Amino acid sequence: MSERWNDLAQRSLMFFYLGLLILLPVAAITVASLQQGLYSLWENITTPQALYALRLTITTAIIMVVLNVVMGTLTAFVLVRYKFPGKNVMNALIDLPFAIPTVVTGIMLVILYGPNSVLGTMLSGWGIEVIFAKPGIILALLFVTYPFVVRAVQPVLQDLGPDMENAARTLGAGRIRIFFKVTLPALFPAILTGAALSFSRAMGEFGSIVVVAGNIPLKSQVAAVYIYGELESNNPQGALGLSVVLLIFSFLVLLGLNFLQRRKWQE
Repeated sequence: MSERWNDLAQRSLMFFYLGLLILLPVAAITVASLQQGLYSLWENITTPQALYALRLTITTAIIMVVLNVVMGTLTAFVLVRYKFPGKNVMNALIDLPFAIPTVVTGIMLVILYGPNSVLGTMLSGWGIEVIFAKPGIILALLFVTYPFVVRAVQPVLQDLGPDMENAARTLGAGRIRIFFKVTLPALFPAILTGAALSFSRAMGEFGSIVVVAGNIPLKSQVAAVYIYGELESNNPQGALGLSVVLLIFSFLVLLGLNFLQRRKWQE
């Protein structure tokens, strides 16, 4: 009986904590966004500025995810499969984006690629604009989300070991064929997890983006910066509308990931 009550108490505490930190704020923002009715919510979401900010956010997030999946998987593969000097330092650097404020990320990118920097001036001469443009947004997103794919793939790759790859190699398979036929299918669920987490993180990124992209409507204004601008302009309903859209979008991505993972485990 005491064990049963102990289990019940633990579950109740977990649900209370989950409700307090996540469910209650989500319910509050949803109710607040609907205070003036669905029509008002729809009007706030479908303004040209809001639609452009949402489209820019999704587009740059998708580009970032594609690059992050490729380079994150490659990074994890190198860290697990190879030994080289400075490996421990490199492994520690992977988590650096988690440790520093995102606004510092934006400042670093401005110093490196800004119009007054050597690299920025060189790129401008070639007609490539980084800061206050889409490339700067993508670079900032790549930096802040870099650890997600690496840390999702790395433990799976360590558990996988080289045995299956060696067996395929003894049967005459080449390195590329081994990777796509043996290694990649085993890593796919982990890669998918890292990609989904990166995408959801990118949808709400603010600190680094507001520095590198600024707040230029219909050019470099992403959804999070648009929301902040609406709050500063004393238009909380406009901010709430796009906030709910981002919330729903991120939740659907994570829900889809959960569904795919569950199907994968059932197979």
